[in-house]
Amino acid sequence: MEDWAEIRRLHRAEGVPIKEISRRLGVARNTVRAALNSDRPPKYERAPRRRVADAFEPQIRGLLNEWPTMPAPVIAERIKWPYSISPLVKKLAEIRPEYVGIDPVDRVTYEPGQITQCDLWFPETRVQVAPGQHRILPVLVMTLGFSRFLTAEMIPTRQGGDILAGMWSLISSIGRVTHTLVWDREAAIGGSGKVTAPAAAFAGTLATKIKLAPPRDPEYKGMVERNNQFLETSFLPGRQFASPADFNQQLAEWLDRANARTVRSIQGRPVDLLETDRQAMIALPPFTPPIGLTQRVRLGRDYYVRVDTADYSVDPQAIGRFVDVTAMPDTVTAICDGQVVAHHQRSWAKQAVVTDPVHAATAARMRQALALDRQRRQAATRQHSDGHAVALRALPDYDALFGVDFDPASTTKASSE
Repeated sequence: MEDWAEIRRLHRAEGVPIKEISRRLGVARNTVRAALNSDRPPKYERAPRRRVADAFEPQIRGLLNEWPTMPAPVIAERIKWPYSISPLVKKLAEIRPEYVGIDPVDRVTYEPGQITQCDLWFPETRVQVAPGQHRILPVLVMTLGFSRFLTAEMIPTRQGGDILAGMWSLISSIGRVTHTLVWDREAAIGGSGKVTAPAAAFAGTLATKIKLAPPRDPEYKGMVERNNQFLETSFLPGRQFASPADFNQQLAEWLDRANARTVRSIQGRPVDLLETDRQAMIALPPFTPPIGLTQRVRLGRDYYVRVDTADYSVDPQAIGRFVDVTAMPDTVTAICDGQVVAHHQRSWAKQAVVTDPVHAATAARMRQALALDRQRRQAATRQHSDGHAVALRALPDYDALFGVDFDPASTTKASSE
């Protein structure tokens, strides 16, 4: 390379003849002439060598012509390949596109405020939800398309009400919502290929829409899928969690650092691009959309209602009446005729029983009052000789029956008359 540059400089800049250049640099005159005639620097090119797969190329092409997608191990078996599989794989990579074609993929770009990709991530680490009880709980992950801003939160279950409550929590933390929320065929959101009624009501309240990804197409929401892997490899290792609240606290602290890193695909930091994303989003309504697990039940004699697999006490005075139960990720509330008859911290444990001491005391008083009433009724009856109960009448009843009046005032009045 240095000789090539020096030959061209001497001849073109200083006018040195070819013969003199040859003498000064100790190269042949033809080398000097070749350097002057070339329009680009010299480059070493190795002569192509014959490869072991070349001899099998006709057989390989014959198979690909009939079965373009035949796997390399099957081709090796058919042509009786005697070497390692690596040379054959390289050969197939060269010639297979001639038979199956090339399917180019367009680059997808997102405008500010356009889209949010949503998914559930199930970390392998079990979280303690009660003494001696650990569970694998879902984590709702949401990624903004333009800024790549990442939000996530652990939720109690993958039921629709809990997922929607988690979405509202993450959307509220951003302050606005994108025009489209992308989900896969999650059962509680759109497992049948159509958005469920609770999810549609949630989206309608926020004036956005939920778009379902095609079945078995994880690349459709590749950003959030990659973030799931990012959480798996960068957040989870080496951590222990005392409770779901501890998990969410550690996750929130980690997300602050994760959103401050530079994302290679956009050459920017999500935290810096978030405001541009927010400006194009939809403002949130001034009220809470329909979220949480809801049910309407008639309260039984045991005055407990079941949410997921846990039982919660309700004021026993509502026994036999309908109560409306709403379970949020952190609370469970029961309302009867507009009055709150139960309010508990939600338990994420399986088969848990949550009892309010006030409800237990009220039930005890009601049982005691009922027992005293029974005793009074029993004391007011006697048994006839044939065994049936006969009510005991008060003595004034007999006085009234026979017209006898033992009132001194009335007796004095009658005598004076």
